[in-house]
Amino acid sequence: LQADGGTRTAAITGAYVAVVLALRRLIGQGLLKKLPIVAPVAAVSVGVIDGVPCLDLDYREDSRAGVDCNVVMTGKGDYVEVQGTAEGMPFDHATLLQLLDLATEGCRDLIAIQHRTLGP
Repeated sequence: LQADGGTRTAAITGAYVAVVLALRRLIGQGLLKKLPIVAPVAAVSVGVIDGVPCLDLDYREDSRAGVDCNVVMTGKGDYVEVQGTAEGMPFDHATLLQLLDLATEGCRDLIAIQHRTLGP
């Protein structure tokens, strides 16, 4: 994996693609009848840098972030994981909601890319 920050989230998003490809291979070999996938999964990092919510932090941004979160979501819009940390001062509810909105947009974009890449 080559990544500049966000390695956990990149691994989760990529692992979904790898699992689908492996399961399709098993279907092709007759070992499975259909994909046992409930919904696609993707993950992003979000954070606050100098008071500005940001998506997909690189290493330099991550080291400067006052708030750092990882969010994992399904293609149905449900949360698998929300992990957030105030790296300095605490953050308020409004900031958390901004970060979750940004993460939702990022996960939707990644799931759309997964869908285009994998096909139906």
